[in-house]
Amino acid sequence: MDNKRYIAQALDKIIDPLDEETIYELIETPKKSELGDFAFPTFTLARTFRKAPQAIAQELAETIDNTGFEKVEAVGPYLNFFLDKSSITKQVLETVITEKDHYGQQAIGKDKSVVIDMSSPNIAKPFSIGHLRSTVIGDSLSLLFQKLGYTTVKINHLGDWGKQFGLLIVAYKKWGDEATVKANPITELAKLYVRVNAEAKEDPRIDEEARQWFRKLENGDAEALQLWQWFRDESLEEFNRIYQILDVTFDSYNGEAFYNDKMDAVVALLEEKGLLQESEGAQVVNLESYGITPPALIKKSDGATLYITRDLAAALYRKNTYHFDKALYVVGGEQEGHFRQLKAVLTEMGYSWSDDVQQVAFGLVTKNGKKLSTRKGNVILLEPTITEAIERALQQIDAKNPDLKNKEDIARQVGVGAIKFYDLKTDRKNGYDFDLEAMVSFEGETGPYVQYTHARIQSILRKANYVPSSDLTTVPDGEQAWELTKQLQNFPKIIERAADQYEPSIMAKYAIRLAQSFNKYYAQTRILNEDDQKSGRLALAFATATVIKEALALLGVQAPDEM
Repeated sequence: MDNKRYIAQALDKIIDPLDEETIYELIETPKKSELGDFAFPTFTLARTFRKAPQAIAQELAETIDNTGFEKVEAVGPYLNFFLDKSSITKQVLETVITEKDHYGQQAIGKDKSVVIDMSSPNIAKPFSIGHLRSTVIGDSLSLLFQKLGYTTVKINHLGDWGKQFGLLIVAYKKWGDEATVKANPITELAKLYVRVNAEAKEDPRIDEEARQWFRKLENGDAEALQLWQWFRDESLEEFNRIYQILDVTFDSYNGEAFYNDKMDAVVALLEEKGLLQESEGAQVVNLESYGITPPALIKKSDGATLYITRDLAAALYRKNTYHFDKALYVVGGEQEGHFRQLKAVLTEMGYSWSDDVQQVAFGLVTKNGKKLSTRKGNVILLEPTITEAIERALQQIDAKNPDLKNKEDIARQVGVGAIKFYDLKTDRKNGYDFDLEAMVSFEGETGPYVQYTHARIQSILRKANYVPSSDLTTVPDGEQAWELTKQLQNFPKIIERAADQYEPSIMAKYAIRLAQSFNKYYAQTRILNEDDQKSGRLALAFATATVIKEALALLGVQAPDEM
């Protein structure tokens, strides 16, 4: 039971003017623990009861049923509630010990599905830190929604179509060498792409040549298609290797090219609904009634379709295929205007489910405050970054625990986890400046710090030969034990909040707070001390490790038992 809800129900029985929900919203958490676990302010009742708030608080304290509370007392205009710590601690620990990694599992999303458009790198470009945010945020959201009982569909909407392929074909035909590209596909194709962009700035003829090659590709020219397919296959092989390192999988790789034969139907549908207007030879949908300008450009004057046409086709295909309850697009904040247009056009088309389409926007990753760009050749490649993170983790593990077995495997879990955790602990709408040293540190608000706390607890449990039992005879007392218990009890609510707000950082920050609380408890408590509370302290340690591990799992981060 939610403690706040329990208090609201107790107050509802003795306060007629307010309903339970209103009471629930008014309940506060005092800033000082000596003022109780929760407080109810009585100011709202003063006018109705025609009494001073202090007098109302005193009357409520004398009337309320004290069951489940150590005490309820009036302090000025507040009614302060002190929970029955012993019975709540027992209930929380027994629940976690019984349910283990299923703790926090809910059925909110039963028979519902969430489609997540995520990662979506461009073909023939190296996988960089810039692609990391969409990948790990989308993956964590999938895990969070699954924990709430939803079915999730992760779609890697590959950037495998567009004028950039015309540029790439031009570059390959001018300067490329088949053997060189085959030996190191992504690196060589990226070099060609950077070079052709630089030269196109100086020579407009290159740009025109690229347009011609892309037209050939759209018209099914054999050579253009063969080169495109080669670039795509090589890129996917490279991407999948990196996804494997990140431990991220997908349910679909249908990218932009998949919708080539599905856009005419969308244009016809817009025409049929009378939504298309001509503007300077182009076909547009006017969205001024939504406060959106310029209009949505559906077809250019030369007949070419645009991103929005393709995204409309994708949205319709996904609704018809997956029957989603939510469709999330984990895409950078700079695309906000595009997604506002997409939702507005779907609404204009009469689709009420347009409300279920949601951009999950995120901020940029920078290096020394500067924006990263593949086109300019200014990128941080992900794979060498991961390799370096693993090496840094290994050095720290060597220093702390030189005799540890499977050091390399644990260093991989720590290094990869460090990069993912650092990204996910940042509020997604904010960007962050890339700093590998800070990411892989075992101290501070980092993934390795949380992982190390989990490993430390496992070491304590091993020393005690602890066997978890869901029938507790003793429970730990003291302020730090109670603080830990409250955080463990809060875990299911944290899962809900992180999913509702599409914000994995809520879970990452919770994991940090839980690890910090345990370390504070550990510093002040002799857990293995032989006394009548030892089994209760070990139960609290076991429950904390269980929830830390599950919190990390919901971020796609592993929790080694030793470090």
